Order: sequence, then C-alpha cells, then structure tokens
Amino acid sequence: MLNRRQFFSTAALAGSALAGIVPAVKAAAPAADVTTEVVPSKANPVLLNFNENSLGMAPSAKKAVADALVNGHRYPDDAKEAARAAIAKMHGVDAKQVTLGAGSSQVIQAIIAAKVEAAKNAGQKVQVLEPTPTFGVAAAYVEALHVPVNDVVLQKDTLAVDMAAMKAAAKNFDGFTIVYFCNPNNPTGTVTGKNELSAWIKDCAAAKAPVFFLVDEAYGEYVEDPAFESGIELVKQGLTNLMVAKTFSKLYALAGLRLGYGIATPEVNAEIDNFESIDNINLASAVAATATLADAAYLKTSLESTKASKAIVVAALKELGIKYLDTQANFIYHEVKGSNADYQKAMAAENIFVGRTFAPFDNWSRLTLGTPGEMKAFVRVLKSFRAKGLI
Repeated sequence: MLNRRQFFSTAALAGSALAGIVPAVKAAAPAADVTTEVVPSKANPVLLNFNENSLGMAPSAKKAVADALVNGHRYPDDAKEAARAAIAKMHGVDAKQVTLGAGSSQVIQAIIAAKVEAAKNAGQKVQVLEPTPTFGVAAAYVEALHVPVNDVVLQKDTLAVDMAAMKAAAKNFDGFTIVYFCNPNNPTGTVTGKNELSAWIKDCAAAKAPVFFLVDEAYGEYVEDPAFESGIELVKQGLTNLMVAKTFSKLYALAGLRLGYGIATPEVNAEIDNFESIDNINLASAVAATATLADAAYLKTSLESTKASKAIVVAALKELGIKYLDTQANFIYHEVKGSNADYQKAMAAENIFVGRTFAPFDNWSRLTLGTPGEMKAFVRVLKSFRAKGLI
C-alpha cells in the first residue's frame, strides 16, 4: 500500500495499480475553438484527472516567458518581486504579507515545517487536523516529520465537513494543532461558509487557543457561493493564527511552471519564510504570473470556459439521474455505479482519464472540468455507459 508521500510520486504511480489508467502521453494543446467536441484518442487523450486548466496558458503569459528568455542567465530577483507586488495589489495587502513558493504545495510544506518546529521547540505535542477526504499534500509532508494526522471523515449524507467533530478534535488535543482546511474542499468542490470556518478561526484567535489554520484556497477564484469568505479577509483584520495558500495552477493555467503563494500577517510570513527555499521561483513562472494577472480578458475567458463546462456536465448528470455535489471549483464530484476504480478503467478505455478514488467514498468520482469541447466528449461517453449499464 502506498503511503501519503508515495502517492504524490509519479514514479510510485507508474509502478502501482494505477499504472494502467495513467496516460503515458500528454493531451494535445486545445483547439482555437474550445467549444467544438474533441475526439479522444490514445495519442491525444482527454485529461480530466488532475484539475488542470485545459484552456492552456494565456497568450500574454507565453509571450512574457519567451521575451524573458534573453535574461535566462540572470537570477530572477526582479521578476520575482514584480510577481509578489502584483499578487499583493490584487489582494489589497502589503508585499511583506506574500510568500512565494514553487506551487502552493511548497508553501504548505513551509507552513507545516515552521509550525511543527515552533511547537517542538516549545515542548508541545503537535498534530495535523484535517477533514477527509481532502487534498493530501499536508498530511504527506508531516509524515516525514513523524507528526500524527487526525482525519475527520466528512459527513456521510452530505459529504460536508463535520465541523463539530473538527472543533472537538482540536479542543481535546493536549498540544498544538495545525488545521489543514481546503476551502473549497478537494475532491468535493463544496465550501464551508464564513459562519462556520471564519467564526472558528476568530474564536480560536480570541481565546489564544493553540491552533493554527492553514487555509488552502486553490480553487477560491471559482467560488460563487455568497456564504464563502476568503481567509485573506481575516488576515487583513490582523489575525495571526492563519495563513492562506493559493496557486497559479488552476484559473491561471500555470500548473507546469509551479508558482503558488501564501498570505498572512508580516509576523507570520517572516516565520514561514525561514523555511522557504531562497531561490524557489524561476524566471518563467514569475513573468508568466505577472502577465496573466494583468490579462483581464484571458481571466474572464478562463472563468467563463469552466462555467460553460460545468453547465454541460450538470445537465447530463441531471438527465441521467446521477447524484452530484454543487461544485464551487473547476471539478465536480459525482456518484458512479460500482467502484470508481472500475469506472476509471472503463473511461480510460475510451481515452478519457478521470480522477482517482478518495477513500472512504469509493463509489464517487472527481471529474475535472476541462474545455467545453472536452466535456462534450465526456458526456457522449457517459451516456454510452448508461446504455451499456455501466453507470
């Protein structure tokens, strides 16, 4: 059985039972007209398994990278600080409140390392507390630090986070708790509203409770639910018991260039930066991020493309009577007939790759919302599965 860290290793995936359903080739670049139904093939499969943005990088980002290559022999300090400044401006915070990482996963790693070290130096026991299933990178990092992970299973009927159980687990722990909270959650795509999450963070801050919140908002740009509140709003209020991690891998379509960031108070940020690599950002990711943030037309297109894809999939799921969750992200979580493992294999046989299984919900599938053309191809295959009794 793979441990948490091994699960995130490509080499481990290749040697595991997933080997037969992980494509050995990459999908072709999207067509100019992303609404035209694509034809999946072995050479050009439809990749709906890693929540990537199939729209592709913004043309402005590609140009920025190409133009910057003339300085590829220089360290990227200026480009890095320009990206930091652009991020800070977007969120209305000071640049000192922004820490950068090679993907949000590196920011999460630094937060974990900093807080575990601080707790151990203070002679405290430490745990990571998280709902499950969720994005597993925080748990993967603490495994190497020999820190226990307390997984609180989602509510069985709604798949919502069991907030009462989460609070009890933190309150009853005799030590320091790092709460990893992905909001919207991955793989469910649902949000925990401000009346629950923000209120808990504020209560812990007021009580000076030994709890730190690592709020992962990788999919925050997609949220339309008015109950949602970004943790950045709490940072702006001066709360020091949280950091918000965000990424350029989703809406901004820069997954391959690896750039993420964290936002916290300057004091928290200074602590976290001690555990970040000094030269963790490369020139290409920095200039691409800055260009994409300035490209309002691309960002609008990216968001509208995902909304159109969501509408296509939701309509099909409703037509087929398949249960699904109301997603606030660039993926959708739906039930399947039998096991998701078998469903993955059946889809892979049609050159469509869907998300892995998230225990204990083995009969649910996480589907990335690719381009509208890709989702039309998915729906066609899904309906053929119904005719065959596979869904």
